[in-house]
Amino acid sequence: MDSFRERKEQRLQAGADRSRAGGVDPEIRALVDTVNRSERFSTTSSCSGRVLLLAGSDQTKVQKQNCLWLFVTHQKCRKEDVIAGLLKAEDNAVFKFEPFVLHVQCRTLEDAQLLHSVAINSGFRNSGITVGKKGKIMMAVRSTHCLEVPLCHQGTVLVSEEYIDYLVQVANQKMEENEKRRKRFCAGLEAALSAPVTTEQLDEKVNIAASVYTRRRRQRATKKERGNGGATAHSDGESDLAFLIGNT
Repeated sequence: MDSFRERKEQRLQAGADRSRAGGVDPEIRALVDTVNRSERFSTTSSCSGRVLLLAGSDQTKVQKQNCLWLFVTHQKCRKEDVIAGLLKAEDNAVFKFEPFVLHVQCRTLEDAQLLHSVAINSGFRNSGITVGKKGKIMMAVRSTHCLEVPLCHQGTVLVSEEYIDYLVQVANQKMEENEKRRKRFCAGLEAALSAPVTTEQLDEKVNIAASVYTRRRRQRATKKERGNGGATAHSDGESDLAFLIGNT
């Protein structure tokens, strides 16, 4: 058994995810399983995307391990939940939206490049590949549409309830976009694994699919604005992308 496969089996048997939660979020369990079914990849940590209120955060230092989560959800949040969390804050508190992230160990550099291409074309443009001194190849799927706003300083809330309501709306919009990108990534990944292609070929397939997908969404939006209630041909626009990538 090669070292990559051995480490992968040990990790899967342990069932641990190196993220702070210690396990895979239900929202991305199917996606993580898809990655791990391939002999080319092994996930190490993940997060489906979350909205949280963090206490004890010093904005001049990185103290993530020492922070207290006053509130966290992997779904859309409510203003009332954020306010309830603020009532627990004794010092500083920061409201954050953190998008989907996935760390994957890859068997070869070519495998990492393939996964990177899927990620970039799905909207995760902060994704990157690292190669360790011992040849360990890691691919991180990351996005840039984050949000971080201080709400409380030394126990004093700095903003109005109306502003908190506005932040919640912004965070929920980002959560919606996060889910769309995750679906595009999943569709692109399944297409890449079912019919392996070169990085250049995959780029072309995903770009074409994304272009058609965007055009169809715009057409539906225009018809909806015109009040044409019988204008939709598909119940889920994201499914178009999976079909298109596999057939372009």
